[in-house]
Amino acid sequence: MLASASPRRLALLAQVGVTPDAVAPADIDETPLPGETARALALRLAETKAAAAARPGAFVLAADTVVSVGRRILGKPADAEEAARFLGLLSGRRHRVTTGVALRVGDTARSRRVETVVRFKRLSTAETAAYLASGEWRGKAGGYAIQGLAAAFAPAINGSYTNVVGLPLVETLALLAGAGFPVNLSGAPA
Repeated sequence: MLASASPRRLALLAQVGVTPDAVAPADIDETPLPGETARALALRLAETKAAAAARPGAFVLAADTVVSVGRRILGKPADAEEAARFLGLLSGRRHRVTTGVALRVGDTARSRRVETVVRFKRLSTAETAAYLASGEWRGKAGGYAIQGLAAAFAPAINGSYTNVVGLPLVETLALLAGAGFPVNLSGAPA
């Protein structure tokens, strides 16, 4: 079971032949705790989502992606004005994308945290306006989607590309395989 409403996570899993038998997003409070770092937040949210969605005998996979600039956490922008502020903060700078991935099987919980550094070029006013007009920023941590139009903003990525999309596949597959989930990259039925 995938404890996430993200169509990107579902697509990434499908890309490597993993099809969850159910999608059941966990409804939890995603507010950062006072003084909580992006790294701690991503892992805590993933673990909390997996625990909230746990079912006896089921493999429950959850993830949460957090974008940060320095110690500032950039969530999903509420509106275009906030998205513009986020893009302004990211423009011409490096930022971190941290994803916590948690797997729960019965009472056993395993988790990983993956961090990728992304560098954005300096964005012009026209580029920012066009991106905002596209609406692609909606529902995206940090206000952008690297797999979409924002790919034109990132001349450098140090780490996992799939992490920036929303689910680090190498680490996720290792978690699944380590817990006994049949991971089969050959394309043939497991």
